[in-house]
Amino acid sequence: MAQDTARHILVDNESLCEELKGKIAGGEDFADLAREHSSCPSSASGGDLGSFGPGQMVPEFDKVVFSADVNEVQGPVKTQFGYHLLEVTSRSD
Repeated sequence: MAQDTARHILVDNESLCEELKGKIAGGEDFADLAREHSSCPSSASGGDLGSFGPGQMVPEFDKVVFSADVNEVQGPVKTQFGYHLLEVTSRSD
């Protein structure tokens, strides 16, 4: 079964999510922005969620993570928790 390692930034509105995505595209560090803006406890570790397999995260998140290219920021992805930017940092089959 596939295992992905990912990190994310969770915020409460789509416009902030888009703004942060632009900052990352412009060269700002994903982990620094996660520590500064993410409301998830994972923000302390730069948004790192560790490794997980399909079905371990909410469906909207799962769908994007397991179809995304590695090291490409995805989002905004809306879930019951808010708006996520997410990046798959590695994948193993």
